[in-house]
Amino acid sequence: MEEYIFETATEEETKRLASKLATLLRPNDVITLEGDLGAGKTTFTKGLGAGLGVTRTINSPTFTIVKEYQGEIPLYHMDVYRLENSEEDIGFDEYFNGDGITVVEWAHFIEEFLPDERLAIQMKRIDETKRKIIFQPVGHYFHSVCKELY
Repeated sequence: MEEYIFETATEEETKRLASKLATLLRPNDVITLEGDLGAGKTTFTKGLGAGLGVTRTINSPTFTIVKEYQGEIPLYHMDVYRLENSEEDIGFDEYFNGDGITVVEWAHFIEEFLPDERLAIQMKRIDETKRKIIFQPVGHYFHSVCKELY
């Protein structure tokens, strides 16, 4: 699998990278975010939201599983950590095929529900502020998005 590797030194740089990515996305796009607690998944999503014109504060939907934000394009933010070992489908297709951008944290817990085309992102903590962010495009369209961003 082809990878595009970015390193950010601050939360602001992480948000800027995500905001730039947002300008290249279109409705129905799915972004999956993987990384340990504190790796910056929600920070990345905040940047993505800013790039989509979301003005509300974005925070992790840990207890609600899905939060919806209105921007130029809607942002659907999922945290599916609590669905580990669950077969529950909370209507993923409606989000994945909806009119917004879907971000899924801890996506490996719902692997069987994920669309064939998506942008898989791994976030790794280097130290307190530095992050290694690995984009792994799944499908031709996301390869072109990554090339444009890189």
